[in-house]
Amino acid sequence: MKRQITPTTTERVMRDGDFIVSMTDTKGRITYGNRIFIEFSGYSEKELIGSQHNIVRHPDMPRAVFQLLWNKIQNKEECFAYVKNMSKDGGFYWVFTNVTPTFTPSGEINGYFSVRRKPKLSGIEAVTPLYAAMLEAEKKAGPANAIQASTQVLLAVLKEKGLSYEELVLAI
Repeated sequence: MKRQITPTTTERVMRDGDFIVSMTDTKGRITYGNRIFIEFSGYSEKELIGSQHNIVRHPDMPRAVFQLLWNKIQNKEECFAYVKNMSKDGGFYWVFTNVTPTFTPSGEINGYFSVRRKPKLSGIEAVTPLYAAMLEAEKKAGPANAIQASTQVLLAVLKEKGLSYEELVLAI
């Protein structure tokens, strides 16, 4: 169930030794969240389990970043990303995330495992204007073409830098 939450300017900063861990099924429904995830999200374990992982999606995040992430993990690859999440109270917290698929013994994807840690300030400073430009492209393009428009902004920046998205986020 998606809740209507008004974003605030209250930031929660992860501690250096914190790791937010969660697992989802193949549809993105949360099957596990550790105590740090519960703490930063502001939701109880009962509220999180069974909810779509986008329960913590901040509206400042371009949809194209999540499309890129889903494309990679559904292709049996891991993905790294800087993500701005939103807590139940509307506050926000930045994470550097690694998402990887989990597999059945026969090699089929049966879920996704995500570990998030405190991001580098330089990374947040680098992606903030990029994500803002991507969001602006999404708004101008309208819902039907938002992801494509946002992806084009991202691809142009990556081409200019000569990097893949993963190389970019690992370098900043």
